[in-house]
Amino acid sequence: MEAVLTQAINRLEAVIAGEMMALQAGDHTGLGDISHRKNQSLLELTRISRGIEPESVSDGLRTRLTVLRERLDDNSRLLELHMEATAEVAGLITRAIAEAESDGTYVAPQNGGRRNG
Repeated sequence: MEAVLTQAINRLEAVIAGEMMALQAGDHTGLGDISHRKNQSLLELTRISRGIEPESVSDGLRTRLTVLRERLDDNSRLLELHMEATAEVAGLITRAIAEAESDGTYVAPQNGGRRNG
């Protein structure tokens, strides 16, 4: 059973590595597919792990699981950074559109001047 779990860990690590490379390169074209594959891999790991008794896990597999957890944490941090950056860009775009569409009616006067009109 450990061999099956190790293979599932290998597949998930490959998906995570691909996602991180794409994010770092700014290539967002395949992220939907990567997300789907990552979810499938996590589901597979969950199902496989249900059949394993924790006390029967070898030290080698414990190490692999620890490394996997670290990679998942790194992946989570990178995804969080990209989500924050996306929200910031969306905010900038929203403000720019609002400013472009505004006729200045509700804008505070600049330099203490008064609006004529």
